[in-house]
Amino acid sequence: MSHAIVMEKTGGPDVLKWSSRSLDGPGAGEVRLRQTAIGLNFIDTYHRTGLYPLPLPAVPGLEAAGVVEAVGEGVTTFKVGDRAAYPAGPVGAYAEERNFPAAKLVKLPDGVSDEDAAALMLKACTVEYLIFRTFAVKPGDTVLFHAAAGGVGLIACQWLNALGVTTIGTVGSDAKAELARAHGCHHTINYASEDFVARVMEITKGEGVPVVYDSVGKDTFRGSLEILKRRGTLVTFGNATGPVDPFSPGLLAQKGSLYITRPTLMDYVATREDLELCTGRVFDAIAKGHIKADINQRYALKDAAEAHRALEARETTGQTILLP
Repeated sequence: MSHAIVMEKTGGPDVLKWSSRSLDGPGAGEVRLRQTAIGLNFIDTYHRTGLYPLPLPAVPGLEAAGVVEAVGEGVTTFKVGDRAAYPAGPVGAYAEERNFPAAKLVKLPDGVSDEDAAALMLKACTVEYLIFRTFAVKPGDTVLFHAAAGGVGLIACQWLNALGVTTIGTVGSDAKAELARAHGCHHTINYASEDFVARVMEITKGEGVPVVYDSVGKDTFRGSLEILKRRGTLVTFGNATGPVDPFSPGLLAQKGSLYITRPTLMDYVATREDLELCTGRVFDAIAKGHIKADINQRYALKDAAEAHRALEARETTGQTILLP
């Protein structure tokens, strides 16, 4: 008998229930993965609330690391005992063990621990596609990254700094500003006490930035458009304060022929080639010391509801993992 966090309905953290379940052996193309560490991500709260609907009942969670305990028919790329991880589902990571498609799994290098993989995979793969493939930054660029002290933000600050990019980061407190600066963020703006639009224009001497990476959503959307250079790009990849309100495409013309995109990691690792490209860059960045995990919160898997409360209250910094 195994255990998992199951949600029978959408709602607040209390819908996350610790439940027992039995699993059949892995099917064709699958492995049985005994999970050792599970990543907590803001998208998990969107699944829980129904903002991003899942068929119910559901086990949330999109990333984890573990050990292969059995392989199904046709699986030749993994063997029992292999350490492995996945960055982008299929959904169902909040479990002690699960059957998982081998095509969506990657082997962990010796230099990457299970906990670091669970903390970094989804977030670092998100940073990879944002800064290399959605809007490819180059040395000398100045960019704005909202929520710079969050799990994705701290990785982005480190990686952008290593690439020679100047990062302006928004944060919610002076303590978070200090944390972001310690991870390579060059300019921090406390949006609780400062006007980020005015500060960005001051920092850039009125020029604005070519790209804004925004996981905050509704509260920062309009301001983000104001600080973009002509033909700049707004990359909106999350909704921490709620979905962006509807707007007319004509607004983008008025603000300087701007671009806006709403990417998801799933579309950037949809093929095996893309998955290996993405995770390969992440493992290389870890090996070079360009990025490292900052696991500042650990919760028992059975306490996933408590972890969700802390995440939504913005009480967390860096990465949070759940331990089966």
